[in-house]
Amino acid sequence: MQPRRQHLIDTAHRLFNEHGYHATGIDWILAESGVSKATLYKHFRSKEELILAVLQQRHVYFMTLLEEAVAKAQKNGQQPVLVIFDVLDAWFESEGFFGCNFIKASAEYAAAGDAIHEFAAQHKLDTQQLIRRSLGESGDDTMAAELALLFDGAIVVAHTRGDHGAAKLAKKMAEQLLAAH
Repeated sequence: MQPRRQHLIDTAHRLFNEHGYHATGIDWILAESGVSKATLYKHFRSKEELILAVLQQRHVYFMTLLEEAVAKAQKNGQQPVLVIFDVLDAWFESEGFFGCNFIKASAEYAAAGDAIHEFAAQHKLDTQQLIRRSLGESGDDTMAAELALLFDGAIVVAHTRGDHGAAKLAKKMAEQLLAAH
């Protein structure tokens, strides 16, 4: 990837993450990045295209993080689906936690059929499918949906209430859910 393009994506991600998509204008991204408007539009035809690039990068990062945690848990004989809540816990405790880029994007670009909304929805579906795969033979689509709801609920509670213990509570609830099935 070209360095300036990556720099724009990284700058935009930081600003979108902290301040939201609509509140972060192109001029702010340009000022923070030190990149000219011509350079920005050389790489991205619109702000929406830049948002999609940020979300794509975040999607790859987050899915890789979850997949690696699940694989490590499988190798170590742990319950793979439960480690996703440990990943959340570490994220909630990090300096860079400002809520979920995808939940924010789907709220700010709420129109059905909007490319940003659709990408955010697909990310959430991909996360649920990863949860389903991490259940192995012991789970089903309903259980995966229930655990995905706990996963996203923990993110919302951590962000809206500042309750960084939400992942630990969600993990405890997930353990109970798994034991009941």
